[in-house]
Amino acid sequence: MKKQVILIMTDTTRKDMLGCYGNPAMKTPNLDRLAAEGIRYENAYTCQPVCGPARSAVFTGTFPHTNGMVTNSVALREDVKTLGQWLKEAGIPCGYVGKWHLDGGDYFGNGRCPDGWDPDYWYDMRCYLEELTEEERMKSRKKSTAYDEEMTEEFTYAHRCSDRAIEYLNRHQDQDFFLTVSYDEPHGPSLCPEPFNRMYEGYRFDDNPNFQDDLSKKPLMQQLWAGEALHAPVEEINRPSQNLALFLGCNSFVDYEIGRVLEKVKETAPGAMVIYTSDHGAMLGAHRLQMKNATVYKEAANVPLIIKGGEQGKVVYDPASHIDLAPTVLDYFGAHIPKCMEGKSMMSQVLDSTRRINDCVYTEFTRYEADHDGFGGLQMMRAVITERHKLAVHLLDGDEFYDMEHDPYEIQNLIGDESYADIRNRLHDLLLEHMNRTRDIYRGYQWAAREWRTDKKPVWENDGYTRQRENEEGEMRQLDYDTGLPMETAVRRKKVLAAK
Repeated sequence: MKKQVILIMTDTTRKDMLGCYGNPAMKTPNLDRLAAEGIRYENAYTCQPVCGPARSAVFTGTFPHTNGMVTNSVALREDVKTLGQWLKEAGIPCGYVGKWHLDGGDYFGNGRCPDGWDPDYWYDMRCYLEELTEEERMKSRKKSTAYDEEMTEEFTYAHRCSDRAIEYLNRHQDQDFFLTVSYDEPHGPSLCPEPFNRMYEGYRFDDNPNFQDDLSKKPLMQQLWAGEALHAPVEEINRPSQNLALFLGCNSFVDYEIGRVLEKVKETAPGAMVIYTSDHGAMLGAHRLQMKNATVYKEAANVPLIIKGGEQGKVVYDPASHIDLAPTVLDYFGAHIPKCMEGKSMMSQVLDSTRRINDCVYTEFTRYEADHDGFGGLQMMRAVITERHKLAVHLLDGDEFYDMEHDPYEIQNLIGDESYADIRNRLHDLLLEHMNRTRDIYRGYQWAAREWRTDKKPVWENDGYTRQRENEEGEMRQLDYDTGLPMETAVRRKKVLAAK
């Protein structure tokens, strides 16, 4: 039996921008149909709500702090392998069509196919731009182009990505393969032709309390991020606009393009596993904020995730994470899951939605982009999320704790509420353990000794452990600093402390 996987990704798609997630105003029939044919995850989270770092976790199975891509415009570490490389070693052909954003270059990429992927189908955004004239390139970066009379779907990046994906499916239908189709849409400039470009004119989101969040008990960075909107009336924040209408229109347009690919999947690879997700969402005025940054708010961090390949028409409320996608794909193909991957396979849950994979998941933030001085600059955040609670520790700012059962709009910051001390502190301990387990290079006593955590005192030794990287099978064993001999245990007490 052939084993085939198609991973479809969009950029900046919020969960409530899909009809299947409960917003009937959103016209996304193809993804809605995919959800009916598979499992829809309600509590899936990105590993960092900004493009490059989010994708780094998806395609390496390691957190940004591990793979080195802690911000946009910084490349993956050279010793970090992507899913394409791991599958290539297992003999599985891999195609990648669309936005990559992992090479450390500018927004568009460098046009060069990295190891592990079929160069005949490589098509990052630089490849697209190089097909255009200089005049067309400039048009491709302007929102107003969407309203030009000559604007066609064939001009868009999404359409050309779909064409290449369809060609790949036609040529590889009789063999195992892993295909990624990574759209830039609906990310700005959100180009889309008629009727999509005017489909949402006059639309605004339903009013909810978080549009009125005054952020007075939130981190200072959120108040600065809000800017002039911090004191604006609600009707100025949640209102119809041409930008919002075009963004949502482009979201429906990319659903249309995804439908073209899914139709070909149905024809050529009907038994394939299909995964859909977005790298992150966008605030769109929620909590008086725009875009995304160091936050665990559901609008930016809680992403859509749909997996077809097992049970049908099911909804999973357990926490899920992008960190688990790479090991899931490897597991599906029967390939070895390397020790360096920091997630776990979800295959048992895909086949039986009652199986629980995670009690909690983690997300982080370091910086929005190396090239930009704005967006707050350095924003060190580490967060842990369960189905009910969220704890976000902002190293250089105030912290956040939410009870989403009683406060689904995430308005009441309960970080100092001692009635929640037990669960808050338990999640804090899990977060610190996660930072240690994944060898977070930014870990230290500052994350533990928070003003609300009175039992944690700053100490120079921190936890007093050495944490070397575990070796993969066949690798040369790392040497123990104290003996010069091959290490026996990767995690161990420091000799200097043990002697005290």
